[in-house]
Amino acid sequence: MWIRVTSRFLVLISAFLCLSSQAAAEALKPFILGDALPGDVKQVADAVKLKVTAAGFEIVGSYSPFAGATVICVTNNELKTAAAKAFNGGFGAAQRVSVTDVKGKIQVSYVNPAYIGTAYGLGKLETVSAKMKAALGVVKSFGSENGIEEERLGPGQYRYAMFMPYFKDVDFFMEHPDYKTAVDSVEKNLAAGLGGTKKVYRIDLPGKQISVFGVSIPKGDGIDKGNKDTDKEIIDIVDYQDLKHTAYLPYELMVDGGRVIALRARYRIALNFPDTKMAGSNGFTKIMTAPWGIQVALEAVAGFKRDM
Repeated sequence: MWIRVTSRFLVLISAFLCLSSQAAAEALKPFILGDALPGDVKQVADAVKLKVTAAGFEIVGSYSPFAGATVICVTNNELKTAAAKAFNGGFGAAQRVSVTDVKGKIQVSYVNPAYIGTAYGLGKLETVSAKMKAALGVVKSFGSENGIEEERLGPGQYRYAMFMPYFKDVDFFMEHPDYKTAVDSVEKNLAAGLGGTKKVYRIDLPGKQISVFGVSIPKGDGIDKGNKDTDKEIIDIVDYQDLKHTAYLPYELMVDGGRVIALRARYRIALNFPDTKMAGSNGFTKIMTAPWGIQVALEAVAGFKRDM
């Protein structure tokens, strides 16, 4: 009798541990493909804006990073509150939605809230996920064949490879005397298009002297510099598969008090394209100059004057 009970007990324990291990090892992918909508890019983008607004999101900005694509950036109180509570959480204050024409078919995709929330320390953002699902649907998650296990994705855990940056390893661009001076400087420099940039949005976090700017790079630092730093140049190389990562854009620049900082491009690109190989025709070696070009562009917006 004792042997039979023990065997059953061990089987139950083994099954429990197996299920627990599977739950703990949930793999997350960067993007979610939404439902197909009728119309061209403009018509679908307009429909998306209506849907996300009806779901309680505030549209903070939108733009076309290249022909045949629109990116819509939204936020809500849950996102802003979670961002305000987390270390450097402002980088996740905006939810990005893309509408992309892919060989005549329109794809609606958005950043997976659970993926980016885990990576940036905001939690899995279940309510945001539920609202995005209700608004735009969930056909499938994509952006990584096997996904990244939740426990490996969080701040201080994920990096693409040895010697690559973590979430905490931000680029520090400028220290202004105070928050207002920093924000005013960024606004002025974006309006002037310094660094070949353009403003997409601004989000102010509640109860904090923190503002997050969405920054597009349509021109970069110029062809003569040789850097592959514009939105289109980077996407053209690494975003080559059937389901498009257009919602990777735009970049975030954050004012925290008087400091102006950004995620390191090597971290941010790899986080959104985690399966990309280092070499090959679509590998990271083809955009080796991109992190530097992005850094120079964002430095200009921050107010840093580099001696060239």
